[in-house]
Amino acid sequence: MTPPRVRDDAEEAVRYDAEGTVRYDAEGVHAVLADLDRPCYIVTSGTRVGATSRPPAPGDGLTALAAVAPQPPDRLGSAAFRRHHGVRYAYMTGAMAGGIACEELVVAAARAGHLASFGAAGLPEDRIDTALERLERTLGTGVPYACNLIHSPMAPGQERATVDACLRHHVRCVEASAFIQLTPDLVRYRLTGLHRDPGPPGVRAEHRIIAKVSRLETAELFLRPPPPELTAALLAEGCVSSEQCELARTVPLADDITVEADSGGHTDRRPLTALLPAVVRLRDRVAREHPAAARVRVGAAGGIGTPEAVVGALALGAAYVVTGSVNQAATEAGTSPAVKRLLATAGLADCTMAPAADLFEQGVTVQVLARGTMFPGHATRLYRLYRDHDSLAALPPAERRNLEQRILRRPLDEVWHDTSGYLAAHHPSWHERAERDHKFRMAMVFRWYLAMASRWAVTGQGDRQRDWQVWCGPAMGAFNAWTAGTALADPAHRQVTAIAHHLLHGAAYHARVTQLRLAGVHLPAACAHYRLPPAGARLPSGST
Repeated sequence: MTPPRVRDDAEEAVRYDAEGTVRYDAEGVHAVLADLDRPCYIVTSGTRVGATSRPPAPGDGLTALAAVAPQPPDRLGSAAFRRHHGVRYAYMTGAMAGGIACEELVVAAARAGHLASFGAAGLPEDRIDTALERLERTLGTGVPYACNLIHSPMAPGQERATVDACLRHHVRCVEASAFIQLTPDLVRYRLTGLHRDPGPPGVRAEHRIIAKVSRLETAELFLRPPPPELTAALLAEGCVSSEQCELARTVPLADDITVEADSGGHTDRRPLTALLPAVVRLRDRVAREHPAAARVRVGAAGGIGTPEAVVGALALGAAYVVTGSVNQAATEAGTSPAVKRLLATAGLADCTMAPAADLFEQGVTVQVLARGTMFPGHATRLYRLYRDHDSLAALPPAERRNLEQRILRRPLDEVWHDTSGYLAAHHPSWHERAERDHKFRMAMVFRWYLAMASRWAVTGQGDRQRDWQVWCGPAMGAFNAWTAGTALADPAHRQVTAIAHHLLHGAAYHARVTQLRLAGVHLPAACAHYRLPPAGARLPSGST
């Protein structure tokens, strides 16, 4: 049987009937599909196939071949996620470290009905405190938002200070990232928000945790209640009450788990199509032992840069989606205009892996932009020198000259002088170790370059442009390809709310197209894709 086909013929006449308009041309079918608040019926008159927003009536000579329901963007994803977090959309702007997901970005996204996370990772304590105080004052308790809490095994005091700031400024949700094991401060945040509730399930968790994971074993830690040894230690220290420890046995550590696939920054680059269904199955298996785990929602991050990617994630079972790289190019993002312009030129293949500053000695890598910067090659060279030599003094003369002239662009002794002063002021134990352990001192000097490379990018320091470290995943290239030739191609028009608006409206449109395709309807290219506003058009701002 030949599947119904909508003709790709703009000259086809429009047929009017008593029930409304049936559009037989591709432009008309696109208009019907784009009316997301009304249903779309694919109908045939016997010789032609068209679309209408009203069902065929008896006697009008039309037969319905397929239909899709209204699909407003605020009905995409999990209603439980939207209700639980008090947001309009099942859409989250993830935390970009170093304050790139800054206060301005969080406020704009949160006021538009999205869950936005402040990028606290890598910031000093006073900067985090100031930011959370501003968000508390600006958004109050009525507009939900989150703060990133990154696992800091080399500097647990930073994690503790971030939790203290979140508690002090009444942050109700943290986005926990890079955790490979549970820590006392993460569990402390969760437990101090537990209270008895007269209604089901009997406990209210006022401190919500969204855990970002890329491994099943890490996901399982967050699906289960916190370990008794951690809760007992917190009780012994007077950090939590005995009632909170008792309640902790009945709830998972996390409310939501974000499956992070091929993202910018720290990533295992696992494919979302393999990882997300595996985490969903794990959640369901753990729920057989701990029924409360069934309420944990699973979201998707990494590679979310087009409407099709949003629809694909939701089709895989994601309750919500998290965008990251595309928001770094937003006008509100806390990075330099020059970096935003550079990001707007990125293609799908313009990302690579480079050594990470926070876990340099372990050889851990992060995904960064390869276009317009020599940072990936420089950073990789530093790690090889660290791996192959025991100290700075052991470097061959030619390597030392190359290091000082082409990468650091400063004498090694000067870099160590600055690094030593910083360590003495902020990490005394590291400073003491570096004084006696020359390989560790080499790591600290090389870390100086990695840390400064991010700062040079954020500030847009022109004389160090070839050293810029810009965290970026392939979603950025996909977004650029999608927006080419449209209003969103211009970096000046990439407000975080405009990005979200068109990703969500495009996803709602493509969800309807996908349903029709699954029903066997063939749609021509002219009406098979969501259309962005053309270059020069005015974009929506504020609420989406």
